[in-house]
Amino acid sequence: MQPTKEGKISVSVMCSDLMNLERDIKQLERNGVDYLHVDVMDAHFVPNLTFGVDFIAAMHRVTKLPLDIHLMVEHPLPIMEAMDIRPGDRISLHVELGEQLHELAKAVRARGAHFGLVVNPSTPVEALTPYLDEIEWVILMLVQPGFAGAKLIDGILDKVAAARRFLDEHGHPETEISVDGSVSCERARLMRDMGASIFVGGTAGIYRKGMTLDESIPLFRQAIK
Repeated sequence: MQPTKEGKISVSVMCSDLMNLERDIKQLERNGVDYLHVDVMDAHFVPNLTFGVDFIAAMHRVTKLPLDIHLMVEHPLPIMEAMDIRPGDRISLHVELGEQLHELAKAVRARGAHFGLVVNPSTPVEALTPYLDEIEWVILMLVQPGFAGAKLIDGILDKVAAARRFLDEHGHPETEISVDGSVSCERARLMRDMGASIFVGGTAGIYRKGMTLDESIPLFRQAIK
């Protein structure tokens, strides 16, 4: 499949040096990344507890980059209402949340932000069907969500091509595919050819051992051209 959209980099903040996060953000800005991916977890929807509303507000104080906020929470609405969501931010919720997603999509757009859905590895892409007219992108999880550095699910890359076919066949060629979890340069190149256009970079692609951000980001960008 020939890529139709420019590849974009969304860097996973969870994988950064949290004690020097502002320094890392300035390096990411200098290297021209597109988004900062922020995983918000509640220790219920997934077995980890990460960033919250105060952290999101602090990030907005130090960067103009749009935030790519991935909400892994059982009760997203009160968290969203308390969160400093700004125009241009991207809010992604899990398709597994079900019917409440219609109202949540309206709440996101009322804040001037963009809305997309996340699909867990075991969830078929067909689960997106009721929401296709409301989303701008789909995040395909390539690992079990919850922790940085998780192992790639066997055979999961085929789901990227399947999702692209599904979206195209259902009249939504404009809906982008984002991929999240163990996205190395090599895998990013494969998934680019399968139709992915947004790549969440973490320990496998951006924060690589023995490499600086100034070294890893150009390599990653070259892989997704």
